[in-house]
Amino acid sequence: MSNKDDFNSKLDVLKAIPNEEVQTPSLPVDVFLQEAENLYQWSMVDQNELAVIGIAVKDLKDLQVRTGALREAQSVWYKELNSQAEAQREWAERSPVAYNLRDELVHTFRFAYRNTPSVLSRVSAIAEGSSHADMIQDLNDLAVLGRANINELDKIGVALTQLDDAATLSDEMADVLAKANGDKGEQSESKDLRDRAYTHLKERVDDIREAGKYLFWRNPNRLKGYVSQYWRKQSSSTAKKTEETTD
Repeated sequence: MSNKDDFNSKLDVLKAIPNEEVQTPSLPVDVFLQEAENLYQWSMVDQNELAVIGIAVKDLKDLQVRTGALREAQSVWYKELNSQAEAQREWAERSPVAYNLRDELVHTFRFAYRNTPSVLSRVSAIAEGSSHADMIQDLNDLAVLGRANINELDKIGVALTQLDDAATLSDEMADVLAKANGDKGEQSESKDLRDRAYTHLKERVDDIREAGKYLFWRNPNRLKGYVSQYWRKQSSSTAKKTEETTD
């Protein structure tokens, strides 16, 4: 099965994990995934011995499915985070242009409609507010207002294309801002599913590792495959730093 198929096959199981049991990854997910893949290959060699103490072949194969589910969940969450980061960069690049156009149009409209109080009051109302959302709405409102009162703009040489640009930019920047802010509900859901997939995989990884350590406690050549190399290196590094500090 593909990673997506693995994820879909486990979706109901992941959602059923009690909230209080859901864990956040304590090591890089890509490292954990590779260690799970390595553990599968290693443990399949010992499948007969493991079966004697309750780890059946189906449990070993389920390790692969859980690994695929986490890989897919991680990719979905990462994609959302990456899309948001890209949108934030785009907003930073394009928003000054949008603000500048809004300010230019307000300045132009105040001059063009200086002798038309009803329109001028509308321009003043549009100019109120300073948030990003205000600016985006202002661009569209100014485009609509200008099209409805085009004669005064024609007299001072304002092209209709400038109003079209304002309306287009308003639509585009609304989309960019939404992506830049991110949908907090969707983000929290995708992260929650990622954490649930991690929890589900860790449960199987821990079971197999504990069984392997029990079986091969006097066989270092087989035992090493049931130990997390990441945490072994972390422990070794911490011990070394402690020795350096006490010397």
